[in-house]
Amino acid sequence: MTDLAILVLRVGLGVMFTAHGFQMAFGMFGGPGVKGFSEMLYGLGFSSPLLMAYAAAYVVFIGGLCLIGGLFTRAASFLLIIFMLVAVAKVHLAKGFFMANGGYEYNFVVICGLLALLLTGPGSFSATKNL
Repeated sequence: MTDLAILVLRVGLGVMFTAHGFQMAFGMFGGPGVKGFSEMLYGLGFSSPLLMAYAAAYVVFIGGLCLIGGLFTRAASFLLIIFMLVAVAKVHLAKGFFMANGGYEYNFVVICGLLALLLTGPGSFSATKNL
């Protein structure tokens, strides 16, 4: 049952990140696309916002696909944790914990799930069992 639980966690997070990646990278599902995301990053004070927008958008998109397939799960989880920590630091931390106030509650839960995948690996139902 543990491998099945890991599969559910991996696919659930992977679908969420892939959909978010479609928004950030390609402007699909009502998302801003790289240009709009880059403008947001500029407003947050990032240097090289276009480069950062491409990097973040493709980490989210490709990382989500990797989680779904169980390919490079630990590496994808690690990179997605970094993405989420940056979002917390730059956007949510000052607003407190609760999501209703724009806080980092949601990010916290997602980071916990990613940390679980980083520690366990992809499980048996994956493209690679040890990566």
